[in-house]
Amino acid sequence: MRKLSVDEMGRMSVEEFREADKFPLIIVLDNIRSLNNIGSFFRTADAFRAEKIVLCGYTQQPPHREITRSALGAEMSVVWEKCPSAVEAVNLLKSQGYKVWCVEQAEGSILLQHFEPEPDLPYAFVFGNEVEGVDNEAIAASDGCLEIPQFGTKHSFNVSVSAGIVLWDFVRKKIT
Repeated sequence: MRKLSVDEMGRMSVEEFREADKFPLIIVLDNIRSLNNIGSFFRTADAFRAEKIVLCGYTQQPPHREITRSALGAEMSVVWEKCPSAVEAVNLLKSQGYKVWCVEQAEGSILLQHFEPEPDLPYAFVFGNEVEGVDNEAIAASDGCLEIPQFGTKHSFNVSVSAGIVLWDFVRKKIT
């Protein structure tokens, strides 16, 4: 066994990515403060071929050196837009037919392993600030909250790690 070279992986170009069909998936970032986390979201959005990222509140936007450092160019392939607040993004996406779920530990949240996306509907997932989480108004406006089970002493994952877990689970359920 050996590692594959980049050429052997057959990855698509930025142009091919932009033209490719996407999973019915939008990522909403609610006041993410770390530029490295923002860059990681772009990379994850590229890996799971998300439709776009919505940057809300004070979440910074590309181009920015620190975002580029962790995005590794994914900020060039993934479509993004800016929105004043997560609650505005939630309301807009719901009016466009998206099911909107916040990734948050909340009363009545559904554990990720019990979440079953409806087959023909598009989804948006809201990820919140590294300290404060998702805005309460955005939670109230959403279709619900998903919670990732945890078994250690800490009460949360890094927000970009949460994205990898939730998006992999969603895509896996959509392709099987």
